[in-house]
Amino acid sequence: MPVTDAPKIVTRRLHHDRSWTLESYLADGGYQGLRKALTMTPQEIHDSVNTANILGRGGAGFEAGRKWGMLRQASPVYLTINGDESEPATFKDHALIEGDPHQLIEGALICAYVIGAAQIFLYVRGEFPLALERLQAALNEAYGYGAVGHRIFGSDFSVDIVVHPGAGAYICGEETALLESLEGKRGYPRIKPPFFPAVMGLYGAPTIVNNVETVSNLPWVLLNGGDHFAALGDGRSKGTKLLALAGHVKRPGNYELEWAKVTFRDLIFDPRLGGGIRDDNNLKAIIPGGVSSPWIGPEHLDVSLSNEAIAGIGSMAGSGSVIPMDHTTCTVRAAWRIVRFFHRESCGQCTPCREGGGWLEKVLERIEAGRGREADLDLLMDICDNISPGVAWPPAQTTICVLGPSMPPSVAAGLRMFKDEYLAHVREGRCPFPPDRLPRRLARV
Repeated sequence: MPVTDAPKIVTRRLHHDRSWTLESYLADGGYQGLRKALTMTPQEIHDSVNTANILGRGGAGFEAGRKWGMLRQASPVYLTINGDESEPATFKDHALIEGDPHQLIEGALICAYVIGAAQIFLYVRGEFPLALERLQAALNEAYGYGAVGHRIFGSDFSVDIVVHPGAGAYICGEETALLESLEGKRGYPRIKPPFFPAVMGLYGAPTIVNNVETVSNLPWVLLNGGDHFAALGDGRSKGTKLLALAGHVKRPGNYELEWAKVTFRDLIFDPRLGGGIRDDNNLKAIIPGGVSSPWIGPEHLDVSLSNEAIAGIGSMAGSGSVIPMDHTTCTVRAAWRIVRFFHRESCGQCTPCREGGGWLEKVLERIEAGRGREADLDLLMDICDNISPGVAWPPAQTTICVLGPSMPPSVAAGLRMFKDEYLAHVREGRCPFPPDRLPRRLARV
């Protein structure tokens, strides 16, 4: 299907000169959405956001307006923006914070006005030094402009914003672990239900946690209307989606496209987008929604990029990170690296995640190094089944958060799609792929 000419909603300013400054932002209509919001009632804005049907852009895909509607009526209320973005090969929020921090601030202010937040916390991954520097500078400019603080733009609405750098833990991308981190504790996910953040969140108060891209849509929605946003996309997947295209393509990068109106084939091969597979190699597999999602094959190239369509083939749109892998990829090594990442990032609370992740990593490394046994293939699936019973998608939960169930998909998909490759490692006593592509650690084995 052809790539549509849908308007750019969250990225249209990224190529402007010094797009991160207040001067550049105001020249493009910045803070007009907030000014309009302050002339409306919170309920009117909430209704418009519900009409827009903005699905959360952080991975879970929960409707923003619906989440706001779950807020427990109490005081104070807090708003936290999740800019931790720790999923490997995901870099869309990073780009938005660096390139257009005022858009994020304006979107957060609109959300805070709707929910009556007493304070806003912008939680940003600590490894984003330039993003943090520009965000703090933009916040200082916003205070000076009167967009943040006491009686914003002369209205009765007052709110302060705090920029909080995280310490680089993947687990703090999980909303309750993020709240624990904000409170100065170790980033441990909280048990839920019974208490979701909208009921009992930061400091025990009702809290909304929204993703950077999610709230960055709000200024456009306020100025153009929720119905115009909902006119883009299809089904539940409304508006545009910022996709982080990585992996073995000629033109990796961030691409904002109309959701559900393009396919994987468009994204990967269109010369205006991915431009095709590097060196004109053959496509082997695609990770469609971040490395925690089940892999899909070339036969799914014509599946549309939407929550529903990707769920229909047994995977997820997730964080919006699409990673094509070409025929030179060792799928054992790819799965091992993904599992190794998740095992290292486990908070250690839950036995299936803490222990199962370590077992998966050891077995995969053994196979990749040429010391595997055929029985290891069944052992891998047995471990996966103990972490996430049934090894299905959506995954069954045996852990407090979804980090544990994020480990089996790459292993199970690799064994299902490329079992012969695993067997070749075992029977040949080595990785069949060129040794110069081996990780240094394994090349010495």
